[in-house]
Order: sequence, then C-alpha cells, then structure tokens
Amino acid sequence: MNPYAKLITSLSLLLGTTITISSNHWMMAWTGLEINTLAIIPLISKSHHPRAIEAAIKYFLVQAAASTLVLFSSTINAWHTGQWDLTQLTHPTSCLLLTTAIAMKLGLVPFHFWFPEVLQGSSLTTALLLSTVMKFPPITILYMSSHSLNPTLLTTMAIASAALGGWMGLNQTQIRKILAFSSISHLGWMSIIIIYDPKLTLLTFYLYSLMTATVFLILNTTKTMKLSTIMISWTKTPMLNATLMLALLSLAGLPPLTGFLPKWLIIHELTKQEMTVAATVIAMLSLLGLFFYLRLAYYSTITLPPNSTNHMKQWHINKLTNTSIAIIASLSMLLLPLSPMILISV
Repeated sequence: MNPYAKLITSLSLLLGTTITISSNHWMMAWTGLEINTLAIIPLISKSHHPRAIEAAIKYFLVQAAASTLVLFSSTINAWHTGQWDLTQLTHPTSCLLLTTAIAMKLGLVPFHFWFPEVLQGSSLTTALLLSTVMKFPPITILYMSSHSLNPTLLTTMAIASAALGGWMGLNQTQIRKILAFSSISHLGWMSIIIIYDPKLTLLTFYLYSLMTATVFLILNTTKTMKLSTIMISWTKTPMLNATLMLALLSLAGLPPLTGFLPKWLIIHELTKQEMTVAATVIAMLSLLGLFFYLRLAYYSTITLPPNSTNHMKQWHINKLTNTSIAIIASLSMLLLPLSPMILISV
C-alpha cells in the first residue's frame, strides 16, 4: 500500500474517532462514524484478494445501514423534541432505533453475521483495528446516551451475544474467526452493564482492547492464521508463544490475570442491581468462551508436533515490536492487583 495512502487513512481514522467521541451534536457524531467507515475500507481491501474485497463490501453495507439508522433515530428525536444533543434522546422510537443501530455497528447478536466474515477477510493488523479502534466511537455513543437506551432489548442482546460468541467459537479452526466470536462475547458483557454503570463498560472495553492487542500483535509477529500453524510456531518463538498463552487465559477471565477484573466487577454490579439471574446466566455462558481459549492456549504451548522442525529459535525479533508486545502483554496480565485503585477512580 502506498505510504501516503496509508498515512491519509490512518489520519482519517484518528480524525473520525476524535470527532465522534468529542461531539455533543448528533450530526457531528454521525459525520465521525462515516469518516471512520470510509477510512477503514481501503485497509480491509488492500490485499486485493477476492475474500478481502468481499469483506470490504460487507463492512461498507452494514456500516452504511447502521449510520442511516443513527441519522433516522436522531432526526425523529429532533422532530418530536427539538433537541439534537446526544444526551437528550427521549423519544421511545428513537431510543429503540439507536439501540438497534449501535448493535449493528458493534456486531451484537442478532446483527453479528458480518463481523467474523469481515475479520476473516482482513489482515491481522486490520482485524486488530476492527476489533478495538473501530468499536470505540459506537461504545462512546452508547456511553453518552446510556440513560435513554431500551434496557430489555439491550439485556436480551447482551445475553444472546455472550451465548452465541461462546457457542460459535467452539468449532472454528481459523484464529481470526475465533477472535471475532470472542469479541462478540465480550461485547455482550459490556452492553449488559452499560445502563447501570457506564464507566464500568468503558473500563471493560479498555482492558479488552489491551488483551486483544496483545494477542493480535503476537499472532502478527509469528504469522499465525489457523490452529494447525499455531502448533508449529512454538519451535520458532517459544517466549512469544508462552506470552500468547497467558494473554489468552487473561481474555478468558481467569482470576490471577487482568481479564478477571472486568468480569468480577460486572457480576458484582449486576448482583447489586438485583439481576442475579442475568449475572448467573452470563457467568455460566463465559465457560463456553473459556473452552475455546483453553484450546488455543493448549495448541500454542502444550501440543508440540511429533517431529522437531529444523528452525533456529528466534530469541530476538523486531525491536520495536518486541518492546510494544512486552509492555502491553505485561499490562494484560498484571493489572489485577491494581483493582482497588481502579475501583476508587471509577
């Protein structure tokens, strides 16, 4: 890809995200979302592979439909109340339409079909952007308008997302698809709590982005795309694979690692809100996700091929990549002891 084109798309992504997260007016928020959508499409389709082109078209169609719904929702609200402010969404139809539009943007069930296919058609770095940076503006809109969302619809979609994300990830062999279903499952956890504690949703999103970035950067360094190749990568980069295993267990939410913190806080908050049944169901559904994370961790470190491959062990890789992986991997595993400080700030 031309360096100038890459620079323009990167700056446009930054601009679109900044406009959306800093705007109070619905038209500005919509403009930021549109800039973001148009900026990521060249990055998805840059390999010119038929699957990449298909992914770009699917992404464009879904995001365009969701943006139209956002605009439609805000226009109906302005028509009835005269308000264009993000925090003043009060009309019931507008609230319902906005919940649906943001669910489409994020890939919540039942609007999740595009997400695994788009991630599978993208490169690992673009898949990382789609899983983290591109989710930030819609999450911000949810945060700003959390008091006016439809609670029943959101809770239903959240539990369905946690269930389907875990269930569909079980039989996948492509790592990008597994991580796509992992993302859908985590979005379920974020959206179930947004009405009761929006700051907790943001905290969950930040920690999820940190852990996902660790996994994607390690996979990008070892050039691993599917389960059969993850088994062989141990002989080339043993330290990276050991780090990958810990990052995956952190994503699964096992207690000594960072990933346990948001799940623990969400279950605690749901119990305080007397939603014990929802808390129990979503906690049980996280066991499905735990199964495929354990499978990935097992393949990355424990399962070795029967014959030793003639590879020199790579103890030194690209220094910049090495440093960034070391920093974010440490954060994605060791933040749990800081939870009292995080709780005070939240």
